[in-house]
Amino acid sequence: MKSSLIRRACVAAVVLAATMAPAVAAQTDDTGVRGGTAAPSDIGAKARLLGERTIPNKFTFRGTTVGGLSGIDRDPCTGEYVAISDDRSVLQSARFYTARIAVDATGVHSVDFTGTHPLLQPGGAVYPALHAGDGKAVDPEEVRVDPQSCDYWWAQEGERPKSSDGLVIQPSIQFAGRSGAYRGQLTLPPNYEILAGDRGLRRNKAVEAITFGARGSMLTSAVEGPLLQDGPEPTLQHVAPVRVTQQSRDGAVLGQFAYPLEKIFTAPDGSSTYPPDTGVPAILSYPGDSSRYLVLERTWVSGAGFKIRLFDATTRGATDVQHIDSLKGRKIVPMRKKLVADLADFDLSGVYNTEGMTWGPTLPDGERSLVLISDDNFTEDAATQIVALGIR
Repeated sequence: MKSSLIRRACVAAVVLAATMAPAVAAQTDDTGVRGGTAAPSDIGAKARLLGERTIPNKFTFRGTTVGGLSGIDRDPCTGEYVAISDDRSVLQSARFYTARIAVDATGVHSVDFTGTHPLLQPGGAVYPALHAGDGKAVDPEEVRVDPQSCDYWWAQEGERPKSSDGLVIQPSIQFAGRSGAYRGQLTLPPNYEILAGDRGLRRNKAVEAITFGARGSMLTSAVEGPLLQDGPEPTLQHVAPVRVTQQSRDGAVLGQFAYPLEKIFTAPDGSSTYPPDTGVPAILSYPGDSSRYLVLERTWVSGAGFKIRLFDATTRGATDVQHIDSLKGRKIVPMRKKLVADLADFDLSGVYNTEGMTWGPTLPDGERSLVLISDDNFTEDAATQIVALGIR
């Protein structure tokens, strides 16, 4: 999600009840959709700040502009990290970077880039810019290292044009070799598609979050915002459902669930023509539990800036909605969730457009480090910030 593209108007109602309070029975709101809540014994991770480091704006590396970093993952084969840029081949070809990031219990000590490669099409060519008009452009948003092969899987959310006569580019989850060569792609669920009219994926709210689970035998993805037929986006009064899908490596859908996206946290001050905007840019599977996830929610409101929150969530007990065409007005049990961290509560230099996260090394006291990265949108008033948290 890019702040330069924040144009979606807030709407007056949605269909899902909030699910924040712990140890409370499931409830039904006045729209008829059931909301579940999390018991402390199920979920409830704790987080503390380890440290942060900021990469200079417009930093160059091997002839490329480092920025737009909207996804990050730790490579189990090398101990390094891979980060994907959401540059749509405007500044340079769509690409990813590798880096050494020194993280321990006392902070983030250094960030050293070690390589960069363009992402390649099946024929070996780089991806063109969107204005090329040939339907082959991509919008890279997330990258994960395959725990079985150490190849890269990456998600791009395509393009829903503003007008009905514009060119549609469907989202995809592709896999690539370690130098960016195309290796294939995952068959997406039938409802992960940009459709005509008031159905399908919203513009700039498509497939942005993926994570491996079950030792690499399962890939979970989340769309950034609710499908058009599932109802409106969150407002100051209502949450909204985001679909989370578990698939096998061959594309078979194992389950699909509704994750309740938080309400807009405050009213805009009117200083911008852009309305509030929110979504799920990253999801991360817990090691050893394929039903449990860290979910990153990123919200922007004019006058207030960014709010970045982490939630501990589970699919246990949630309704499988893969065969439900529209969630609007349906009585379902969504994923349960509990707040882990709000970055505003930490002593950071600022809260920026954080869109990527990955597990880092395990710390001596048994905590697992979590590394987050922000997308600077290649603008002077933003930053590429790397934040490390300790997670219990």
